[in-house]
Amino acid sequence: MPRGELRIYLGAAPGVGKTYAMLEEAHRRAERGTEVVIGFVETHSRPHTAAMIGDLETVPRRTIDYRGAEFTEMDLDAVLARRPEVAVVDELAHTNVPGSRHQKRWQDIQELLDAGITVLTTVNIQHLESINDVVAQITGTIQRETVPDAVVRAAEQVELVDMTPEALRRRMAHGNVYRPDRIDAALGNYFRVGNLTALRELALLWLADKVDAQLDAYRAQQGISDTWEARERVVVALTGGPEGETLVRRAARIAARSKGADLLAVHVARSDGLAGADPAQLARQRVLTESLDGTYHHVLGTDVPAALLDFARGVNATQLVLGASRRGRFAHLFSRGVGVTTTALSGPIDVHLVTHPEAGRGRRAPAVPAALSRRRRLLGFAFAGLGLPALTAALKALPDLTLTNDILIFLAAVVGVALVGGLWPALVAALGGSLLLNWFFTPPYYTLTIAETDNLLALGVFVAVAVAVSGVVDVAARRTREAARASADAQTLATVAGSVLRGQRPLPALLDRLRETFALRAVSVLELAADAEKRPDRAREDTAWRIVASVGDTPAGSPSAGETTVPVDDRLTIVLSGRRLEAADRRIVEAFAAQAAVALRQERLAEQAATARPLAKADRMRTALLAAVSHDLRTPLASAKAAVSSLRSHDVDFDSDDQAELLATADESLDRLSRLVANLLDMSRLQAGALGVHPVPIGLEDAVPRALDELGPPAADVRTDIPADLPAAAADPGLLERVLVNLAANALRHSPPGQPPTITASAHSGQVELRVIDTGPGIPQDQWDHVFLPFQRLGDRDNTTGVGLGLALSRGLAEAMGGSITPETTPGGGLTMVLRLPAATPTPPPEGPQE
Repeated sequence: MPRGELRIYLGAAPGVGKTYAMLEEAHRRAERGTEVVIGFVETHSRPHTAAMIGDLETVPRRTIDYRGAEFTEMDLDAVLARRPEVAVVDELAHTNVPGSRHQKRWQDIQELLDAGITVLTTVNIQHLESINDVVAQITGTIQRETVPDAVVRAAEQVELVDMTPEALRRRMAHGNVYRPDRIDAALGNYFRVGNLTALRELALLWLADKVDAQLDAYRAQQGISDTWEARERVVVALTGGPEGETLVRRAARIAARSKGADLLAVHVARSDGLAGADPAQLARQRVLTESLDGTYHHVLGTDVPAALLDFARGVNATQLVLGASRRGRFAHLFSRGVGVTTTALSGPIDVHLVTHPEAGRGRRAPAVPAALSRRRRLLGFAFAGLGLPALTAALKALPDLTLTNDILIFLAAVVGVALVGGLWPALVAALGGSLLLNWFFTPPYYTLTIAETDNLLALGVFVAVAVAVSGVVDVAARRTREAARASADAQTLATVAGSVLRGQRPLPALLDRLRETFALRAVSVLELAADAEKRPDRAREDTAWRIVASVGDTPAGSPSAGETTVPVDDRLTIVLSGRRLEAADRRIVEAFAAQAAVALRQERLAEQAATARPLAKADRMRTALLAAVSHDLRTPLASAKAAVSSLRSHDVDFDSDDQAELLATADESLDRLSRLVANLLDMSRLQAGALGVHPVPIGLEDAVPRALDELGPPAADVRTDIPADLPAAAADPGLLERVLVNLAANALRHSPPGQPPTITASAHSGQVELRVIDTGPGIPQDQWDHVFLPFQRLGDRDNTTGVGLGLALSRGLAEAMGGSITPETTPGGGLTMVLRLPAATPTPPPEGPQE
């Protein structure tokens, strides 16, 4: 059975018209004769959306009883049994009520698709898993309902339902999105112009990435290798030379000219891995690329221009940035160079050859140590100086050998010297061997004159072969040493990278691994003082430096105090103490130094983030407070003002009952306003750490009735069970009463009619526990911490019962008194809030059984 197709209507925010557009498509398909049914559509009481359903067939919803309350969900089995061609299922990210077959609605939709049913659905950008945290940072609202990006990316069609922020706010102001009592709070909080603009950009960019992936897939299926300039992608080629930073910055400026352009840096290394670039330079250039929002890539290839162009075409690059050749003019006579060759073969890709200070200066090869050790070279010279005369004497004793045999034997001796001592001893042996052959074995003997042309050619070939073999042997030895060195460097880098990734603090882990790798006593990172940057002469003073990170014993406090100094940048320097490193080791340390700078920057950013987090939290608190005050203070103020204005009016004569009712309304509204203001002030004091707490012994049998009395008639039916011998709790009487009032009010609000809450108390291990038990709908365990956030309510859908400070304030007050509040599930359904306070007199342990 073919799988059904998924079409998703994506929006930047609620109210942009996703459900309306989805229903329009459903009507179009139905008019074309397609069998369309509605599995689930949420109208949110919007008349235009409800009217759009029209005559479309609707599958009745399934009613689920959960913790004493009834909820409706899509009847998945009924839709499957109906087997329409197209099913309309709203809200892809919706979480189903417990008791449903699947936890998420997108899982229901997957089952419909597997059954061959095409599905039309909707989702907002804030519900996508990958950017959920970004949306929370922008809007200050955490979305609990998310859907994996893979589900949305797998859709055959994703259509963006777009609307400008101004148009959406006008639609809200006209009452087309939310109820009138929610409009002001929504416009001043989530639906601010800045929030909507950012969400709109996120939706556009996410959809652009999906379209880009679809384009890449199409080009791969069709075998299209030509560049399609649908989106600017700038590739910069890095050789590991000092000009790399200039090229990266130039490429970044080119990419910045086009909105949304990608920057990619690539280094093409030889496939044998031996003749690599400077790892320190590449590490710094990689860090620079990533700091400019680019990506770094490393590819292998024997033909650099071909490998570079293959990479550029593979990523659909539109522009390629290369550095002008560093080779001299003489080298251009033999090869056109990478830049010219790449430009000739680039095709539709624009190539930028960027000049730089290193252009035309020639390649300065790094200092390479000798292929063989000094001992072996001396041994090679000894073999050449002593072995060749001995060989000559031995050959003179064998008169039957021809000149050809003598030359071959001397050639074998030169090869042996090359194997032992390398190039220079072999060259000396070749030159000395040619002279000995000429003097002793080439007629006329004992003279350097050569009578026959054949003998001259034979000696010339001998010298050429000897030099060639010596060179090959030396290169092989050098390559072997380079390979061993490259393997050791790679292993060291991998080990250090692994230790950094596994450590919680990257910088100390990096320095400690560096110290162990090179057997150092200590490693320190020094930073130049800010005033020393403007005075270069101060940089030479020891007092101008300070240690920002170090490992080991007695780390160096200045560059002059260590054996090896490796500059990181203008302000940072790594100082190694214990021994002086070789030049080859220094290159690896320079690569580590670049990573150390990144690790230090990350640590400082983390510290800044930790410092800014309380400020951001306070800012969110102020924003929520203003939103709450703008809405929740308005209702009691309006009620009290209306009652007082009516009593003062001379246009209407009120009888005593009406006057009493108006006075009661004003009194109730002002009480509510007083409690709200008190909660806000206490929460502000808690946030500022300025709440005064004065704990004294207090009995819960006295505190609980006083709290219930403050709640008035609604609390008359609350059942209490407090033992007479319960120890007194150590608490502030005023704060404890506030906690009990809030907990009891919350339980009363969510208790079903006829099932009032119950308050019980007990003592355990030096603590007094008070349980406020209700049998209402309860709270899912994964949302227990969420209900203690300020300005939050269960579901975030009721804006008529206060600002949501009760539980947050209660937990804060309890913790200020040395106690705690934790939620538990009531057996049989509901929520139990457990208040734990220290006992004023610890409960004595129970006596053991008598002997």
